[in-house]
Amino acid sequence: MKTATPGHQAHHQFDDAERAAVYRNILARRDVRGQFLPEPVADDMLARILTAAHFAPSVGFMQPWSFVLVRDQAVKQRVHDAFTLANAEAAQMFEGKQREVYSGLRLQGILEAPINLCITCDRDRAGPVVIGRTHIKAMDLYSSVCAVQNLWLAARAEGLGVGWVSIFRQSAIREILSLPERVMAVAYLCIGHVSHFFDQPELQTAGWRQRLPLDELVHFDGWGGEHADAESLRAELRAAQALAARGLPPL
Repeated sequence: MKTATPGHQAHHQFDDAERAAVYRNILARRDVRGQFLPEPVADDMLARILTAAHFAPSVGFMQPWSFVLVRDQAVKQRVHDAFTLANAEAAQMFEGKQREVYSGLRLQGILEAPINLCITCDRDRAGPVVIGRTHIKAMDLYSSVCAVQNLWLAARAEGLGVGWVSIFRQSAIREILSLPERVMAVAYLCIGHVSHFFDQPELQTAGWRQRLPLDELVHFDGWGGEHADAESLRAELRAAQALAARGLPPL
């Protein structure tokens, strides 16, 4: 296998400013819950972030996603009711201090966000046999999640906030949005302009969980495996994560 020369790298690599913008976008992305403004999202901006989602990678190029836009307040209210019911059930699954913290968390912006968007997965879109999904049937669902991430990053670049709401029963969303049986709701997103973005994820600030050390999550040639050069990479990982924790691109 040929090793890429520095010339090849320079030809394919973005310049420093472009790379910094990509990493800054990733590091600045947040799950937005309570900062939505009533200002509408312009159609051209909405078109751009939906296009970004549509250009996500998909196994077998099956493009299993569809996008259900929700602007009607009555539909939002039904979704909010479904969330409220499930959220009360979820609170009972935690105990002691965790239940207290959970009950104080803001976990959605369904009614406040100008746009709600359900990204779905049509599991039959490319037929019964799909390249790359022959042995792992969930690859279509994973592909749809790539569309979610593309949209989320594009929205952050546009200055839009996105919040992923996952606390409701699938059957409730299917009924409210009249989804066909073959279509699964993968992500229900709240989208809109926001008053501000938090410096750190809200669950981290609330003490729910902290970001795990990346250098402890990397294995070599198998789970738990090590390598002679492992410490060199782990040092680079620690340095990159330290920069990222301060919102600085790990360049």
